Amino acid sequence: MKKIKKLVIATGLLLSISFGASTIHSEAATTTHKVQYGETYWKIAVKYGVPVKTLMQANVATSSSLYAGRNIVIPNSTVSDADKELMARLVHAEAVGEPYAGKVAVATVILNRVSNPNFPNTVRGVIYQISNGHYAFTPVQNGQINQPADAASKEAVNEALAFRGQGKGSLFFYNPKTAVSQWILSRTVTVTIGNHRFAK
Repeated sequence: MKKIKKLVIATGLLLSISFGASTIHSEAATTTHKVQYGETYWKIAVKYGVPVKTLMQANVATSSSLYAGRNIVIPNSTVSDADKELMARLVHAEAVGEPYAGKVAVATVILNRVSNPNFPNTVRGVIYQISNGHYAFTPVQNGQINQPADAASKEAVNEALAFRGQGKGSLFFYNPKTAVSQWILSRTVTVTIGNHRFAK
C-alpha cells in the first residue's frame, strides 16, 4: 500500500512539473525586441515575419511612433519556420527574375489563399493543392520547389507576413504572355508587377 501511495505521489509531482515546464515554455515563446534608432513597427514586423497590425496590437500602440531603447513584445508568428521556408522556395521558383515587389505579391497570394474558405487553410495545403488533377503551382509539378530559396525570397515572405490582412486580396497570378486559360484571363486584375498579373 505504501508503494502505491509513493507511486501516486511521484506521478503527481512529475505531472505538475511537466505542466509547469510547458506553461513556462509557452510564455517564453513570445520574444521581446529592443528598438534601435530608426526602426519602425513595419521594419520590425518584416524582420520577425509577423503582421504589423498584430505587432501594434500586442504593444497597445495608439500611433506608429517608436522610441529607441524601448522594449516591445513580438507576438508568435502564425506561420512556422518550416512553412516560411516552403513559401520562400515557391516564391523563388515562381518569381525568379521578377522584381522584389513581385516576390512579395506571390507570397501574399499564398497567404490570401490560406485565409480564403475556397482553398486549404494551411500553407502546406495551399502549396501542394491538387485541382482538376494538377498541382496549383507549376514548380510543385516540375520539382523546382525543391531548390533552395534565395535571401530575397525569404525576405519577401516575411514582408508578405508583415503586410497580411491588407492589400487587394489577390488569389491568383499568371504571365499574360504565356497564359492559355480563358478562365484565368477572366479574373479581376488587382495589380501587374513585372511579368506577372495578379487577380482575384
